[in-house]
Amino acid sequence: MPDESFTELRGERVVLRRLGWADVAPLVAYRSREPVARYQSWDAPYPREEGERLVGQMMTAHPDTAGEWFQFAVALHPAVALHPAVALHPAETLPGAGPLIGDCAALTQADDPRLCEIGFTLAPEHQGRGYATEAVRLLAGYLFGRGKHRITATCDARNAASAAVMERLGMRREGHLRQSTWAKGEWTDDLLYGLLREEWTKPGTTAGATAGAS
Repeated sequence: MPDESFTELRGERVVLRRLGWADVAPLVAYRSREPVARYQSWDAPYPREEGERLVGQMMTAHPDTAGEWFQFAVALHPAVALHPAVALHPAETLPGAGPLIGDCAALTQADDPRLCEIGFTLAPEHQGRGYATEAVRLLAGYLFGRGKHRITATCDARNAASAAVMERLGMRREGHLRQSTWAKGEWTDDLLYGLLREEWTKPGTTAGATAGAS
């Protein structure tokens, strides 16, 4: 059932929270980057009006609503954001929160709410630091904590960075669908990943462990 009380999930360096109006500019900025849009459903440049529509919709939506995607903001902790090595978008940030560096999403299946699909996007300047892995791990822990039995994800077979995040999370590669999606003028291969609740909680596995720096 919808989690109407959701506010945020805090990790060591990143926070998953609701999107707000201050996130529109950085969201549009990184989604307009060609390397980010390459394997996603949208084209670059990403229209500002689409960013406004998405943020406005998420401000009144709730995570874990069956049959609906919910987009979580991925933000840095304020202390991490103040580090001189961290490159920031010059847009305003939400009060008491660090800057937006990406987003992740979850879709609770309408026909069986114990099943959930996830996805994630990170601004290029924040990739390679383990932020995506930490964010997706927070999301998976939240979903399994709400009684999910199985989490799935897909990515373009050429998207090695996304595949690596899912494998670090402990997800199993369950399939490789050849030329299964027509996207941006070409047939593309899809990789299928899955993770069970019992694998997440099983002692001695990498699933659920603390995010590394990769």
